[in-house]
Amino acid sequence: MPDLRFGGAVALAAVLLVGGCTSPRVSNGPSYPSSAAPSASQPTGVAFQPVSFATLPGWQADAVSQALPALNRSCAAIARKAPDAPIGSGQLARPAREWQRACAQIPAKAGPEDLRAALSRAFTPYRVTFADGTPTGLFTGYYEAELNGSLVRSLRYAYPAYGRPVDLVEREEGGRKVAGRIRGGVFEPYPSRTEIEAGAIANVAPVLFWVDNAVDLHIAQIQGSSQVRLADGRIFRIGYGGSNGYPFKGLGRILLDHGLVQPGQATMPDIRAFLQANPNQAPGLMRENPRYIFFRPIEGDGPVGAMGVPLTPGRSLAVDPTVVPLGAPVWLDTVAPDGQPLVRLMVAQDIGSAIKGAVRGDFFWGAGEPALAQAGRMKSSGRYFVLIPNGSTSPRP
Repeated sequence: MPDLRFGGAVALAAVLLVGGCTSPRVSNGPSYPSSAAPSASQPTGVAFQPVSFATLPGWQADAVSQALPALNRSCAAIARKAPDAPIGSGQLARPAREWQRACAQIPAKAGPEDLRAALSRAFTPYRVTFADGTPTGLFTGYYEAELNGSLVRSLRYAYPAYGRPVDLVEREEGGRKVAGRIRGGVFEPYPSRTEIEAGAIANVAPVLFWVDNAVDLHIAQIQGSSQVRLADGRIFRIGYGGSNGYPFKGLGRILLDHGLVQPGQATMPDIRAFLQANPNQAPGLMRENPRYIFFRPIEGDGPVGAMGVPLTPGRSLAVDPTVVPLGAPVWLDTVAPDGQPLVRLMVAQDIGSAIKGAVRGDFFWGAGEPALAQAGRMKSSGRYFVLIPNGSTSPRP
């Protein structure tokens, strides 16, 4: 489970300001202010209204079969649940058996028209709005980082990607999880980022890889997962393995506080470029974020989202699971960073601490530089509809 996200990656918007979601480059159309996510003045609460598929904007235009890999992975996870296990909460809560029955109607392979017909038979779309009826909210993007790595330390590969330390202890305190270690029979805070980078855990944490770029390693920790490419071409994947338990402070907030960037320059590509162009300042600035992430090896496809299945670029969406059930198909109506319509079938497969509220989502763009270029700039107004199985408790519009 990653830093701010409990899946394989984290919203890039969330790295910019502490506790906020800010990717200031705004795509065309209405949007929230560039300095922050929706504030307390924004609508709250949630409401659902069943509608027809004909209501969905662009329903006939999307190549919906491109979402089949994501749908099939979610259905496979749902199939493993007990029939009476609840999926979702509140008005959209349904027993797993209803989801399993709906999933059985989704073909493993199908063209767009056949899949549209199957979804129309098995599901009812629900318009999701804030309690006051406001239909639009904030949609950001995230991606999977990439690192150049080595299995041995050298002058080039000098920065450790640590595995989980053997003395790291996580426990519940006051209803939240805290991290620390036991010393002399006393539970104490774990070392901070500054202490860790000074060697405080060198004897208790395995080094999974040595990497060649401290800035990219920091971003990979924020993302919660990464691909690691070795010089011989082999590619490994690492994911969230724990944290030192300190609060997170975003790189954008740090640079803004020092007056080193302006709000309109605080996209992740801008931040990364500044830090890499200023190697003398970068280490001290990054240490102002005391939170440190440990990794674990990931086998097979990834990154893995909160639902426990690999994410599908362009078709997996992170949501607030108190609003949208994990595994649910979602019809998304927003815009990409270049202002082009982003209207398509998605699947809710991930969550994140910054992804909260009735109309809020995080679009998974994939891995590498092209994905970063999109995810780091996405901050779009949009709306969505969640598809819920037609079962005994599902009203039809």
